Amino acid sequence: MMSPPNKAQLRRKILSQRESFSHEEFQEKNLQICDRIKSWEVFCEAKTVLAYFSFRREPDLIALIDKEKKWGFPSCIDNNQLQWHSWQPGEALRKGKYGIKEPLPKQSAITAAEVDLIIIPTVACDRSGYRLGYGGGYYDRLLTLPEWKTCPTLGIVFDFAYLEELPREPWDMKLRSVCTEFCLDEY
Repeated sequence: MMSPPNKAQLRRKILSQRESFSHEEFQEKNLQICDRIKSWEVFCEAKTVLAYFSFRREPDLIALIDKEKKWGFPSCIDNNQLQWHSWQPGEALRKGKYGIKEPLPKQSAITAAEVDLIIIPTVACDRSGYRLGYGGGYYDRLLTLPEWKTCPTLGIVFDFAYLEELPREPWDMKLRSVCTEFCLDEY
């Protein structure tokens, strides 16, 4: 009997599957996810949203970004923490620690008290609201901080990576909701 895959094996498998999408399929799935989010009440009512810039074929949220909301994007800082800075279309970006786009440090910082929704990148999610990330623990550490614990969270994942159950560690933080191109589930 084979043992279930561990997080590293599962991560490699899903990232490989994600890379196999054609450009057209990738774009179509992104638009379906963005359309689903745009019609979600929590997103519609949010004034300040934290998001991410797509990396390694993560669902791309660029179709959500408009000037109606205040948008924040993360930077990885020295002590393995995320710091959030505002960004609007047309403003300059730089490549951060892992080659991921991020706002310039001169952009205004965003605090937890301002945030109405955090849209979180995932490699996979399960039907209980747990996520598999890249293994750095940045979002799990963020969501354990008292000031961030009450912020609504939305994990974004392609449907093929929305699994029944993921391997879990005691420090893994549960998301409040998960969105794929086919559904938006709240927990």
